[in-house]
Amino acid sequence: MPDSTHLAASVAIIGAGQAGLAVAYHLRRRGLAGTNHVVVLDRGPGPGGAWQHRWETLTLGGTHRLHDLPGMSDTGLTFAAAPADRPAREVVAEYYAEYERSHGIDVIRPVTVTRVEHAGGGYRVMCSPDSAISTVSARVVVSATGTWTSPRIPVMPGRDRFRGVQITTAQYTGPARFDGRRVAVVGGGTSALTFLDEVGDVASEVLWFTRRPPSFHNEEVELSPERGRRAVAIQDEAARAGRPLPSIVSVTGLPRSALVRRLGAAGRLERRPMFTAMTESGLMLRDGEHVPVDAVIWATGFRPEVAHLRPLGVIGETSGIVVEDGRVHGEPGLFLAGYGPQASTLSSNRASRITARAIAELLAEPR
Repeated sequence: MPDSTHLAASVAIIGAGQAGLAVAYHLRRRGLAGTNHVVVLDRGPGPGGAWQHRWETLTLGGTHRLHDLPGMSDTGLTFAAAPADRPAREVVAEYYAEYERSHGIDVIRPVTVTRVEHAGGGYRVMCSPDSAISTVSARVVVSATGTWTSPRIPVMPGRDRFRGVQITTAQYTGPARFDGRRVAVVGGGTSALTFLDEVGDVASEVLWFTRRPPSFHNEEVELSPERGRRAVAIQDEAARAGRPLPSIVSVTGLPRSALVRRLGAAGRLERRPMFTAMTESGLMLRDGEHVPVDAVIWATGFRPEVAHLRPLGVIGETSGIVVEDGRVHGEPGLFLAGYGPQASTLSSNRASRITARAIAELLAEPR
């Protein structure tokens, strides 16, 4: 009797967010379908990728533009017409669930991948004890794990001494817990601005700290075609060199959107230089002033979640991976989807077709 906790497939895709689903879609169009060909593993309890874990007050009307997955029009759905007033986590989960069903993409959940190692000319994917399966053997591995589970927090003296509330973007559930408190929001991206807006409505005071002065531009959208091309080029250069990936906002700047105008009118865009240390009750500024705060929200971005690839020896000393066109240098059967220049929904969709073609060509080669 076969071991139901172990699977063997041609391709193992780790992650069923936009990048993983897009690759699975294009592989299916190339005739690679069914668990004997493609296994899709996802750590979430249901469809939706990282979106299912975002806070309830976040709506698609208040986020970056979310592009449709390839072939989404076949489902009769489009994010362009999605409800803008419902929680984004609900809408995206519903749309991704219909996408998986319509395109016959079977996702195994919940599965937390702990490590990927070499095995018999291919790879062995190891999963945590509480996962739906234990191992997968595959000739090709596509890591599409995103960044949501790997928040970036800067090194800060005294951070472990602070007695107040500290959370990251991934831990934010809404503004209610900050009612009446003095709150510091750290970070220069759209999430930080969202927290300034929501928390500022209930907190006794909200303070904004960034490492560098924010750069605003006079466009309503964050990524115009020109800014998008520049961001992709810079991310691609870093990925090809195996350097840590720069933050997108450091490249694109922030649009003077309705949110920014609202914050400006409310006097909440008075940015302060980054503090230098934390105490039990607050923050130490550069000039030696001590600022008492009750809570700190670290909206300081994310790193790619790639720890499971460490056994393969592909992660450099600075935690970067050498990746060219989605393929890991020195590992013909290892691909990263949604990494670096593929991080946006639009660039990830485009790259997924290239990745699927490269995988199909590899599988067609004699072993």
